[in-house]
Amino acid sequence: MSAGWTPIADEAERAARVLHPDRHGMPRPAARRVMGVANQKGGVGKTTSTVNLAAGLALHGIRVLVIDLDPQGNASTALGVEHRTGTPSVYEVMLGEIPLEEAVAVSTASPNLLCLPATIDLAGAEIELVSMVARESRLAQALNDETLSRLDVDYVLIDCPPSLGLLTVNALVAASEVLIPIQCEYYALEGLGQLLSNIDLVRSHLNTSLHVSTILLTMYDGRTKLADQVTSEVRQHFGPTALRTVIPRSVKVSEAPGYSQTVLAYDPGSRGAMSYIDAAREIAEHGASGAYRPDGH
Repeated sequence: MSAGWTPIADEAERAARVLHPDRHGMPRPAARRVMGVANQKGGVGKTTSTVNLAAGLALHGIRVLVIDLDPQGNASTALGVEHRTGTPSVYEVMLGEIPLEEAVAVSTASPNLLCLPATIDLAGAEIELVSMVARESRLAQALNDETLSRLDVDYVLIDCPPSLGLLTVNALVAASEVLIPIQCEYYALEGLGQLLSNIDLVRSHLNTSLHVSTILLTMYDGRTKLADQVTSEVRQHFGPTALRTVIPRSVKVSEAPGYSQTVLAYDPGSRGAMSYIDAAREIAEHGASGAYRPDGH
């Protein structure tokens, strides 16, 4: 630690990265990354993490596409994208009725941030998909390399619903990586075994390149002993797959979606916004170095 370093100087540096992203660009990945953001437990900060990481990357010069695969459409709301019934959405794309480009909208958060919205129609998609040919790979077909190259995106983040149904399976078949948000609370690891075994099943039968590349600890409350216990348990179990950055429990992070905004737009100087920028930077640096790949290159 240098003699001139102080916690206040560190906070000021972090705030500058949020408030002046143009001066603090993030590196583009060595190859396009398609990440499913999954955890069947609700309330772990999955959608919040998807939209804020996406916004953090986009504000720093990286092109990102968010796929909202949750019928509630919360990611679409937070990104300021229309998702009323009748809006072209992921539902029509998965049924093969329209191409991906026709449904993609530009987020109000950044011109670098695109969103494929979800409407309430998606709630019935699980049932409709059951009888379809290649039902597990409908999203993968839509997210082909040619289409993503035309959209010129570096990252695709797929916000999965809080279940392990056919929509989540579609996300895991379309992705090559999984990002798992884990909250620093009691029962945090409950159900995680089930998710990991489902990922293994998909890898064995449908998508051999799938792997867990990133663990993000959310809702961290530094005042509690429990948060530290969960953090050290996760780090012990997952090693460097767990990001160094943890996302603090924050009122601002919770409030932002109510204003159809990410926390980076709602309160860019808040601890929550700064933490998501730090996490996005870690992800970008892993992407540029290739360190996120299971074989390390």
